[in-house]
Amino acid sequence: MREKILQIIEKNSRVGIDEIAIRLGEQEIDVANEIKAMEEEGIICGYHTLIDWEKTNIEMVSALIEVTVTPQRGQGFDKIAERIYNYPEVNAVYLISGGYDLLVQLEGKSLKEIARFVSDKLSTLESVLSTATHFVLKKYKDHGTIIEINDEREKIVP
Repeated sequence: MREKILQIIEKNSRVGIDEIAIRLGEQEIDVANEIKAMEEEGIICGYHTLIDWEKTNIEMVSALIEVTVTPQRGQGFDKIAERIYNYPEVNAVYLISGGYDLLVQLEGKSLKEIARFVSDKLSTLESVLSTATHFVLKKYKDHGTIIEINDEREKIVP
C-alpha cells in the first residue's frame, strides 16, 4: 500500500485521504495511519506547490550551479553540502556523478542577485574549488508536471 500511496501523492499532494482510499480499495483510517507513519519515518519529507512564476507579477530567476569541492576528511561531501543547503536562497543540493560534485538549485529576484550569491557566498566557501552557473530560461516540465503548452500541435504524445 505504501508504494501506491506515495505514487498518488507525489503527483498531487492535495488529493484527499478519502480519494486515495477509494483508489486503493482501502479504509480511510488505514490510509491516514500509513501516511502519518511515513511522515514520522521521514519517508514523506514535505508537501510542495509547483508555481509558474512567469504567470505572476513576481520577478523570479532560477539557476543551477555546478560546484566542484574538496571533500572533507571523514565527512566526505556531507559537511559542505550542509553549509550550502542552509542558505535560504538554495532550494536543492544534489551530490552527483560526473564532471562536478554538487548541483545547487536556487532562486533569486534577478540575475545579479544570483551572481552575487555565487561570488560572495558560494565561491568563498573553503572547500569550493569552482562553480559554473546556468540560468533557467524556461521550464517546460517540473516535478513531472508539464508547465505550459501553447499550441496543441506542439504537444508530444509519449
